[in-house]
Amino acid sequence: MKERETEKNSTVIEGRNAVLEAFRSGKTIDKLFVQVGCKDGPVQTILREARKHDTIIQFVSRERLGQLSETGHHQGVIAHAAAWEYAQVEDMLELARSRGEAPFLILLDNVEDPHNLGAIIRTANLAGAHGVIIPKRRAVGLTATVARTSAGAVNYTPVAKVTNLARTMQELKEEGLWFVCADMDGELMYNLDLKGPIGLVIGNEGEGVGRLVKENCDFTASIPMKGDIDSLNASVAAGVLAYEIVRQRMS
Repeated sequence: MKERETEKNSTVIEGRNAVLEAFRSGKTIDKLFVQVGCKDGPVQTILREARKHDTIIQFVSRERLGQLSETGHHQGVIAHAAAWEYAQVEDMLELARSRGEAPFLILLDNVEDPHNLGAIIRTANLAGAHGVIIPKRRAVGLTATVARTSAGAVNYTPVAKVTNLARTMQELKEEGLWFVCADMDGELMYNLDLKGPIGLVIGNEGEGVGRLVKENCDFTASIPMKGDIDSLNASVAAGVLAYEIVRQRMS
């Protein structure tokens, strides 16, 4: 199997046999790149495996695939594998039950910076959150950079990847959770009741929380800011709000 670490420290697998073996061995594949026009049997088999595992598939030109390849022997397919295994959302709820605690989850709406994701996982662990939920598309996955930035927290805090964040929120509402998202136009966070089963939603570094996700939030919370700029880094915002939840739970 031809595997290597990219500059961004995600495991890359090149070549038809290597990629097919990765799928069949149960390795978590975040994204599959396939050369446009490749329609032969082995490639079709790989595509079937990718669809079976709900892997993101991106068809790219031969030139683009060549840029992604380091070995020069990609044979029309390159896979990006997760550096860490993902958990299930149910694992997080079970963790809360086992601790006798109300669920506390952190949901990230298209956070793309691996350092932000790693820092948020670290905060989640220290704040006693039962897990972090990320979307499958338009978001960074569990790369080695994320694991390293988390300072080992990824070993202890479950991270789940879901197809539809808004739908997952609806399902969690049936489990008794309610949701608060960070928004500069929201209610001052000190004025909100953040106790009980809760999901904290943090948005994209540039665009914030998306419309559909925000519509599924019960409250929006703003963080008081006294400086000359009007926004916080996503991981810092997550830390501030997570510890307001901790403070209220302790009181």
